[in-house]
Amino acid sequence: MGGNQSPSAFHVEVEGRPRELKPILRDEVYRIAGEALRNAFRHAQAHRVEVTIRYDEQQMRARVRDDGKGIVPETLEAKGRAGHWGLQGMRERASKIGAQLELLRRPESGTEMELKIPAATAYQSRHAWGNWFSSRRSSNINTQA
Repeated sequence: MGGNQSPSAFHVEVEGRPRELKPILRDEVYRIAGEALRNAFRHAQAHRVEVTIRYDEQQMRARVRDDGKGIVPETLEAKGRAGHWGLQGMRERASKIGAQLELLRRPESGTEMELKIPAATAYQSRHAWGNWFSSRRSSNINTQA
C-alpha cells in the first residue's frame, strides 16, 4: 500500500449450510476468488473488502466486493490489461468449471466479482466416498472370513 492509505477492513460472510465442493472445482474457485481479493487489496484503494459465500440448493455463489475506485472501464471491456493474466485467467477458470463469472464496475463505489456454479456441478455427492468406503469395507470383511 502506498501513501497514507490505511489497511482495508475485511469481512467474510457464509450463507446457507456449507457443502463439500468437488475437489478440482474447489481449487478453481479458490484461485478465482484469490485473484479477485488480490486485485481488491492491490488496486482498489478500498476501505472495505467483503467476501460472501452462499450455499443453496440451486447453486454455490462466491462474491468479492470492494468499495474502492472501481476497475477501469477500458480494462473491463478489454477483458484485462495487456501483459496481465488476472482477469483473463479468472474467465478461463470459470469457463472450465461451468461457472458464470460476472465482473461489475460500480463507479465511485468499487468492483464486484460474482461467481455462480450450478449445485449439480459444484457440490460433492454425499455418497461418492461413502459408497467407495462401504464397498472396500465389505470386500475386506469377505476376504478375511
